[in-house]
Amino acid sequence: MVIIDGKKTALALREALAAEVAAGVAGGRRPPGLAVVLVGDDPASQVYVRNKEKACSAAGINSFAYRLPAGTCQGKLLALIRECNARADVDGILLQLPLPPHLDAQACLLAIDPAKDVDGFHPENVGRLSIGLPGFPPCTPAGVMELLRCYDLSPAGKKAVIVGRSNIVGKPLAMLLSRPGPYADATVTVCHSRTADLAAECRAADFLFLAVGRPGFVTAGMVKEGAVVIDVGISRTPQGLKGDADFESVKCRASAITPVPGGVGPMTIALLLKNTVTAWKERIS
Repeated sequence: MVIIDGKKTALALREALAAEVAAGVAGGRRPPGLAVVLVGDDPASQVYVRNKEKACSAAGINSFAYRLPAGTCQGKLLALIRECNARADVDGILLQLPLPPHLDAQACLLAIDPAKDVDGFHPENVGRLSIGLPGFPPCTPAGVMELLRCYDLSPAGKKAVIVGRSNIVGKPLAMLLSRPGPYADATVTVCHSRTADLAAECRAADFLFLAVGRPGFVTAGMVKEGAVVIDVGISRTPQGLKGDADFESVKCRASAITPVPGGVGPMTIALLLKNTVTAWKERIS
C-alpha cells in the first residue's frame, strides 16, 4: 500500500517553477505577478491567503494582496477586479472564496479576465476544459491529476467514481479524468446526495475520489480491495483535520491513498503557482 505524499510532490513542482521563474527574470523578464483579493475576516481564508503569499514569495512570484473589509460593496469589489485586469504586472487574479453573503460571487468571478483566471473558475476556462482546449484547469482537480502522473497511477480503462459534484472539484475532475491521455481515459461516474446505493457505487471503483467534506464518511466496507483512494475532502474536527475517508480502516484495503492533511491540499497551491507561471509566460511571449 502506497501513501501518496502530496507535500513532497508539491515541493518538487514548486522548486521547478521557482527555477523557471528565476531563469526568466535572469533573462530580463519581469517576475510573474498574482493579485490576491480577500474580503472579510474569515479565519480559514486568512490562513489560505497567507500560505499562498508565502508560496508565491518562495517561487519568485510577486504577490499583490488586497484585504478588504467584510462590508465592502459589490461595486467596489468589481472596480478592484477591473483594476487588476488592466495591470500589466498582474498575470493572475485570485478571488478568495467564500465571499460575505451580500456579495454576488458569480458576478465577481465573471468579471475576472479569463486570461488571468488562474483559479480556473471562469465559464470560458470551464468551457475550454470541457472540449479539451488549452486553458486554466481548477487547481485542486489539476493537483489530483498531477499526483496520478507523479505516482504512475493510470485510470485509463478503469472505473473512476467521484463522490461530490461541486463546480470546484467534482465536475472539473470528471472532465479531466474522462478526456484522452495516459493518466485519464477513465470511465467516470459522478455520485452525489441523490445517488441510489452510494456504497455499491464506491465499491465498484478502481479509482475512488472523495470530495464531500464529511469526515470519515467513507469506510473500509465501501472500498474495493486494491482501489486507489484520492481524498480531496477536508474538515476541521476536535481531533484535527480529517478527510472524507476513515483513513485507518480504508488504507488497509487501498493500494494507494492520500492522507489528510498532506495529500491533495499542498497540490492545490502548487497548481495555483503553475497556472500563474503559465499565464505569465503567455503574456510575455
